[in-house]
Amino acid sequence: MKQECCKKIRLWGIIFLTSLFFAGCQAEDTSGEYEQETTQEDVQTEKSQSTDTGEIHSYTQSDIAMGTIVTSNIYTTGEDVNSEIFDVLKQVENTYISWREEDSEIARLNASAGNEQGVEISGKLEEMLQATLDISEKSSGALDPTLGKISRLWDIDGENPRVPAQEEITSLLKADGYKNVFCENQKAVLPADISIDLGAVGKGIGCDEVRSFLENHQEITGAVISVGGSILTYGAKENDSLWGVAITDPLSGGENYMGVLYLEGENYVSTSGDYEKYFEQDGVRYHHILDPKTGYPARSGLTSVTIVAKNGLLSDGLSTACFVLGLEEGMKLVETYNAEAIFIDTDQNVYATDGLQDKFELTSKETYHLQELQQ
Repeated sequence: MKQECCKKIRLWGIIFLTSLFFAGCQAEDTSGEYEQETTQEDVQTEKSQSTDTGEIHSYTQSDIAMGTIVTSNIYTTGEDVNSEIFDVLKQVENTYISWREEDSEIARLNASAGNEQGVEISGKLEEMLQATLDISEKSSGALDPTLGKISRLWDIDGENPRVPAQEEITSLLKADGYKNVFCENQKAVLPADISIDLGAVGKGIGCDEVRSFLENHQEITGAVISVGGSILTYGAKENDSLWGVAITDPLSGGENYMGVLYLEGENYVSTSGDYEKYFEQDGVRYHHILDPKTGYPARSGLTSVTIVAKNGLLSDGLSTACFVLGLEEGMKLVETYNAEAIFIDTDQNVYATDGLQDKFELTSKETYHLQELQQ
């Protein structure tokens, strides 16, 4: 039995690009690929122009947080606070959302499964859970945070990924499991055999927490933070140029990009794709985005979905839900939340919603074809 596994952690889905210098100028790709073993910090300082409040500097740091490579780039008249941004991400992971950390709120909630009295949770975790369950409801379960045990059966993120036996999946698959989660008044109750996994929204939550941190630092005039497949752009660069956010070419396995989004100000951008984490067995590739209806990797005719939304949890959750739903139903879900999206299907067709038509540039025109969405 032949089995190959993709175990690299990259700035997958989205790549940083430098600013536009004049209309039509191609931005320079400044991204890199990072192996899982990478732990060394990469800190750079660069002086920029002066303002009324002082000289703006840019500081960049890359390291591992929330189980992925994080790159933080800030523009500020003050000191380098990138290390504090990493502390924010580690705190949200360890305190709230990591099922691996025994003392996290999610781990304690999972440990209480089957206890009719439930467990007390913080207001912050309650907000996270309710927002996630709202996407679950509106997507008819395409995003279901109760797939934790099935995800661990596949172990696609682990050292021993495998195709579970059908009976293993069937024994754990709960139809619309998200509907059985009670969460209200800072109390949560899980039925037996249910395990919550916020991995599908976790990187976006990280971006939301960093946004709150930045807001409390008036000296920071702009920032772009990449947490795995989710990106936060905040404020502006020293020259007020656009943020360039590149979308990965799924056919390249994350090595190259196929188009660029040019965005202004604050944005939350998340990408989900079938090239990100996967393994191959007997000539079949199994990716990590599971369809809650079947317990198997989703086969929706899409290879990538990029979402631009009003917050990180929403952009992250919608990218997963829309990937599972496919183009037509995914488009309806995007409209429900007044979000924007870029869909790439298995025939290399690219679809951009109306709000991104004038912000997206297709760069791989020989391979991909920009199509109009049917309203």
